[in-house]
Amino acid sequence: MNSVKLIGNVGREINVRDYEGGKIATFSLATNENYLNKNKEEVKATTWHAIVAWGQVAQKCETLLEKGKMIIVEGRINYRQYQNKEEQTVKVAEIVAFKVEEYVKSSEIAA
Repeated sequence: MNSVKLIGNVGREINVRDYEGGKIATFSLATNENYLNKNKEEVKATTWHAIVAWGQVAQKCETLLEKGKMIIVEGRINYRQYQNKEEQTVKVAEIVAFKVEEYVKSSEIAA
């Protein structure tokens, strides 16, 4: 099963384009991880992910997302490649989102 769930912050303004079947949205997502190295020093690491959403999910992204917003993305990992202007093969790994929602910490939920 190819499934991924990420919680992170939108890294740049979302790019939404129209295509013949609807909309496509692309944006970056930063996920953070903290751990202790072998010297017991705290290390903060950020990983950047390329996110792609199609159709109704893209429409939701267009209205929901803004730079810095913390969100949850569920989707699948997709690998593709293409030829750039210099005729070089470029390999891309991206998350194809099937669900995007705002992240709400449990302490923020009213009782």
